[in-house]
Amino acid sequence: MIIEVHFIQNFAPSNLNRDDTNNPKDCVFGGVRRARISSQCLKRAIRFEPHFAEVSGVPISQRTRLMAGEIKSKLEESGVPFEKAMNKAEEFAKHYSSKKAKIDGDKTNVMLFISSSEIKAISENLMVLEGEETIKKFAEDFAKGNTNRPGAPDIAMFGRMLADRPETNVDAACQVAHAISTHSVAMDLDFFTAVDDLLKEGETGAGMMGVVGFNSACFYRYATIDVSQLIKNLKGDATLAHRTVAAFLHASAHAIPSGKQNSFAAHNPPSFLMAVIREDGQCWSLANAFEKPVTAYGKESLLQASINALDAYWGRMNTFFGGQAKVVTALLNDDVNLEALQNTRVATFPVWVEAVTSQLPQE
Repeated sequence: MIIEVHFIQNFAPSNLNRDDTNNPKDCVFGGVRRARISSQCLKRAIRFEPHFAEVSGVPISQRTRLMAGEIKSKLEESGVPFEKAMNKAEEFAKHYSSKKAKIDGDKTNVMLFISSSEIKAISENLMVLEGEETIKKFAEDFAKGNTNRPGAPDIAMFGRMLADRPETNVDAACQVAHAISTHSVAMDLDFFTAVDDLLKEGETGAGMMGVVGFNSACFYRYATIDVSQLIKNLKGDATLAHRTVAAFLHASAHAIPSGKQNSFAAHNPPSFLMAVIREDGQCWSLANAFEKPVTAYGKESLLQASINALDAYWGRMNTFFGGQAKVVTALLNDDVNLEALQNTRVATFPVWVEAVTSQLPQE
């Protein structure tokens, strides 16, 4: 079973995801410049959106080079003296993160993606282990034992890869596309000045000035979930898989990248949500609905034009390729008349989530 998620989301002026020049990320698609939000940015926003942990019922994992510090803190909480706790934590971290056993002080040489339950299990074992060779063996056995440990929802969904410890790898159950604008976009620049509050009377001029890039765009977002892979990653726990899919749907709809939000406050939820539940192994990105960029025309807004273009493209794809799929859509606004998708609409977001998750295996 594959679940596809398609969103149309219109953002007010913002700089949600910056490139190396501090300007909004972009790309060329259909021969024109588009606004873009990277998949990495979206996945982090989804993981850290509070709904993910609340709905799944499991705290999110941490991607970090500072695993040793987390383990040390747990050991200290259990009464292990600081120096002994630090030595044990660093010894474990260097052997777990790399077969070459390299560590930079209290930092591993690579980023690790590790769950709170794994940190807890590591700390409990290190409480009673002594000696470098003993801790080294435990670290190697813990890495090899990845397939037998309960899976964390976010690691199960987004995967984990550690080149030096391939036995800890987890194939992602979820694929997330870069969000792209449905229309052509030109970047704008905001020239700003900051007033020095302590200027002496009679003095003039700005205390600081500069420019910040921004744009405003209507985005198409797309992601897929391989339900079989998710259940496998969660060690066969279909109940947790059900909660994890619900958590992903809730978090995806509410997640907004944090870039420059103090300056722009672009907190704009999706206006169109579409889920496709397939059991034929296919996946259809609908990005080519916007290969020809949409435009606002007359009384039709960019948002309306984008939803209509997606609706029409879905109709053409479905007619041409055929196939069986369960489709559920939800519209925030009533000013769009769906055609190909007219019989798929539900009234509210909670009903949309329930309609999707009700299709999942129960055992």
